[in-house]
Amino acid sequence: MTFPLIGLTSSRNKKVGRLELLEAYTRAVLSAGGIPLIIPLELSPEGVEQLAGRLDGVLFTGGGDIDIVHFGGRHHPRISSVEPLRDQLEILLVQVAVARCLPFLGICRGIQVINVALGGTLYTDISSQFPGAVRHDFFSPHFPRNHIAHEVHVDPGSALASILGSGQLMVNSLHHQGLERIAAGLRVSARAPDGVVEGVELSAHPFGLGVQWHPECLPDSLPDRALFQAFVAAAAQRGRMT
Repeated sequence: MTFPLIGLTSSRNKKVGRLELLEAYTRAVLSAGGIPLIIPLELSPEGVEQLAGRLDGVLFTGGGDIDIVHFGGRHHPRISSVEPLRDQLEILLVQVAVARCLPFLGICRGIQVINVALGGTLYTDISSQFPGAVRHDFFSPHFPRNHIAHEVHVDPGSALASILGSGQLMVNSLHHQGLERIAAGLRVSARAPDGVVEGVELSAHPFGLGVQWHPECLPDSLPDRALFQAFVAAAAQRGRMT
């Protein structure tokens, strides 16, 4: 049996000089049958191209905010933890994954970087820029990462619905930014009750999905386990074809 190789994006802890990634991501990939590989931030564009040719899938993980220079965003005092190297790497990696039909899944920041990389924009702070928004920023340590925050409505005709089921899904929520203008080619597949985008998918792609919640922190949820299983299965299928 061949296990698909899944690249995971990471962040940098500048205080101690090391890459960081929550273990929940690697556990989720392993549980679904994949082998996680942490991608370093310093990869050159040529290195990104070569790595993409060896991976079977890419998981764009959560993290800090994307620099507004990449999407003409509005400055807001809550913008934090911007990492220029990570922005550059992930934006290019999304574009390469799309061009190569490489399966990918974006989580929280990941759905946002997918939208930005393909030409979309973000609300730089939902609470002040999205009228009528419910609360989305249930951050730790005040709330556990598996805190159920609100429901999500999944479009019954979407690829996401074929994995999670259509209708309502209860999710956690650890973000203060969100998708504003949706990039060309992306379809909205899920929304929060207030209308904030919670899921997108790339049409005519083997597996190109993003979700705004953190399924890796909800390991006991059957739908969230199914999302990782579907992603890793798509990566395994690509591995058998290459």
